[in-house]
Formats: sequence, structure tokens, C-alpha cells
Amino acid sequence: MFSHPEFDDHETVVFSRDEASGLTAIIAVHNTALGPGFGGCRMWPYGDEEAALRDVLRLSAGMTYKAAICELPYGGGKSVIIGDAGSQKTPALLGAMGRLVEGLGGLYIIADDVGTTLDDLAVMRTETAHTAATTAAAGEPLAVTAHGVARAMEAAAAFAFGRSDLVGLRVAVQGLGNVGLPLCRYLRDRGADLTVCDIDPERLALARRELSPKIVPAEDIYDRDVDVFAPCAFGAVLNDETIPRLRAKVVCGGANNQLLRGEHDAALAARGILYVPDYLANAGGVIDFHMEHINDNPEAVLDAVGRIGEITADTLARAHAQGETPLQQTDRLVHQRLDAARAAQLSSPPD
Repeated sequence: MFSHPEFDDHETVVFSRDEASGLTAIIAVHNTALGPGFGGCRMWPYGDEEAALRDVLRLSAGMTYKAAICELPYGGGKSVIIGDAGSQKTPALLGAMGRLVEGLGGLYIIADDVGTTLDDLAVMRTETAHTAATTAAAGEPLAVTAHGVARAMEAAAAFAFGRSDLVGLRVAVQGLGNVGLPLCRYLRDRGADLTVCDIDPERLALARRELSPKIVPAEDIYDRDVDVFAPCAFGAVLNDETIPRLRAKVVCGGANNQLLRGEHDAALAARGILYVPDYLANAGGVIDFHMEHINDNPEAVLDAVGRIGEITADTLARAHAQGETPLQQTDRLVHQRLDAARAAQLSSPPD
């Protein structure tokens, strides 16, 4: 565990098996210097336990960075349930997951993610008080992540192309799920020219009916002559094989952990491609959770998420002025905030 390549000084990693309900789950809490770990619960039929562990470690660390870069009072957490959400998810399994979260005493606050829904959180809430979407407004779907990515993309387009609008901006969107499809709607409403791909024929059919985009095979999306590439599906899509194929000048999308390895940030920069850190662009979910306790009106939530655009614009300007990549700039700022918070904890007298 401690020598795992994705282990990044995680504070707590819990492995749990509940035979009665069929639950096999991992909860990872990365860092609580700023507050309790917050993050979604992903249910996925991982090929093996190693794949599940790698995913939960990477995702939980990403949540720490999202909260810190947006100056929110949360740490990073994530959970994964190993199983098929379509055939293995039951109320008993969700209840067992709720009890597991409750046993951590507030160290981790659970939210929905791939394979889980707001309705699933309601079932978990019968066993734990530590969930997102606890208010009526927060229990309604709202495309917060897509909205944040769109605002980040607007800031990146202004910086890279000197644009004040998105009319005619050529964007290739990889993945038409809960982030990619609403992002496409936002972009099309503002006049962008869309190229899309997805492995699900039903999603492609929906996009064709609603948006009339250019549709290309999933394996060809990297090669399109576009201004912006927006990864909104899987992680690790920016790697030694795909980066040389990119023709876009900006990468800005909603997928988590888009870089296969840290050095791929430099590989993008070497090709003159502006990379908006994924944990900044897709931080809408943690802002949405924070707004539950302030003002959960949908308009207020989207206004708060829109701050991602301001942070992105500031990040790009600072990175350029200091000769850094945007990721170097945000990583450094995140570590400064975490170190300062931890120092403040250590200097505070005990209760």
C-alpha cells in the first residue's frame, strides 16, 4: 500500500467487504488539512482490485486539489464500489455503504459519481448523515461540472486566441456523458463548432438529434483540426501516444486525471498546447456541495461555479508571467495552501 505508485501520503484508506449485501468497497481520504474529505462514490466493474485501488487513490488526491485551488474548506476523498451498477446495485448494498461512511465519523462526505445517483445517496442517508445533496434543491440534477468546464474554456479561449466569445470556436468533445453532453449544449448555444465522439450509440444519436455535431470514431478524436480538445470521459487520455496527434492549441475538459503521468504536462507545453489543469476546470461539484450550506438556489450555484472562469483566467496570466505551465502554477498554489493549513492546525492549542 505505502509503496503504491499512486499513494500520495494519503491519510486514510479503508477496505471493506460486507458479505450479506455483496458490498466490496474502498474509501480513500487523501488530505484533511482544509477540512473533511469530500468526493463521489464510483461503482464500476473493475477488472481487478489493483485497478480499483489505483482509481480511488488518484481520484481522492484530485479532490484535494479541486477544493484547495477553489479555496474551499474541504479535503479530498473518494470511494469506489467494485461491481456492476446495472445488475449488482441493491438497497442493501447502498445501505452497507452508508454504514461504512458513518463509521468514519465525518472524516469522509460521500457524493454521487459514475455508477451512483442522487437517489442512491438518499438510500445511503438512511445509514449516514455524511452525504451530499441533503437539501431539496441540491437533490435536483444540475450540470455544475459542465458549467465550470465551459467557463474555464471561455477563459482559455480569451487567453490563447484573444476571443471575447465562442462563435466559430472549433471544439472536439470526447465523451457525451453527464459532463460532455451538457457541455456541448452550452457550447452550441454560444455558437461553437462541435466535433464529438462516444462509445455509446444512444448518446451519439441523442447528440445528433439535438446538436447536429460532426461525429467521428472515438479513436480519431485526437486527430481533428480543432482549436480546443475537451476530454470528458476517461482519465489518462493524454499520453505518449495521443499528445503527438493533437492538433488543438488548448486542452480543457471535464475528465479527471487526464494526464497519464505528470511529465505529460511538459509534453503538451513543448508542443505549444495550453493545458487547463483538469482539477480546476472540473471543480464544479465541490463548489456545488459547498453552496448547499450557503445558497442552494440553482442560479446562485451556477454563479458560484462560474468563479472557475475567473480562477482560470488568473492562473493563465500568472503562469505566463512567471514562465510556468498552468499546472505548475496551480500545483504550487495548492501545496502552499495545504502547508499553511497544516501549520495552522499544528500551532493551534488543543480543545
